[in-house]
Amino acid sequence: MYVNRDNDWLKDPILKLKKPFRDDRGIIQNLVSLNKSQIRSAVLIESKKGSLRANHYHKVDWHYCYIISGSIEYYYRPVNSDQEPMKLLIKTGQVFYTPPMVEHAMVFPEDTIFLTLGGGTRLHEDYEDDLVRVKIV
Repeated sequence: MYVNRDNDWLKDPILKLKKPFRDDRGIIQNLVSLNKSQIRSAVLIESKKGSLRANHYHKVDWHYCYIISGSIEYYYRPVNSDQEPMKLLIKTGQVFYTPPMVEHAMVFPEDTIFLTLGGGTRLHEDYEDDLVRVKIV
């Protein structure tokens, strides 16, 4: 079962998906299963090749992202760190987690569609109150 991995994010934000259930009807792939946390938003995002998103951190909110198609160059580091951000290439079919207090940015090397499942709402006022803009990319 996948849980809020705040203590593990620095080692590897990409989740290891369990083998999907398969039968003659198709497959079921569990992406995220949470014990104590509650998903309060689901957002589908399309990003054009070469675009930049995020360059911020969340004070309390967190999110899982599932790449439906395309890929993301994901940059991340602890809040207020002076170290160079770490970089991962996250590909179609992968899920990654961003906890609160993690500066992160996403660059799209190709047109990409991804799903974001978050702990906070995406109502504009709630989202903006929790967000701190930074420039790491």
